[in-house]
Amino acid sequence: MAHAVYILSKRKRGTLYVGATRDLRRRVWEHKQGLGGFAPRYGVHRPVYYEIYEDANAALLRERQLKRRRRSWKVELIEQTNPQWEDPFSALI
Repeated sequence: MAHAVYILSKRKRGTLYVGATRDLRRRVWEHKQGLGGFAPRYGVHRPVYYEIYEDANAALLRERQLKRRRRSWKVELIEQTNPQWEDPFSALI
């Protein structure tokens, strides 16, 4: 099973949340439903970036790396692949 690291945002250049999961589709659905602690509290529910890994340890390591980075670095990372901050899962979920 593939593992993923993802970034959610409230809106373009809004509050960011970095997470990791083994079931990206399910986890994105949970965030959109307002399940969990951070997402409903801050209204962070739009996925704007993700990376897929075959190895769980690699995904967790990458999650920690992303969490340690400055916000400006994460914004730049998102805008390299998703300049409009669109939800890549909007048609799937």
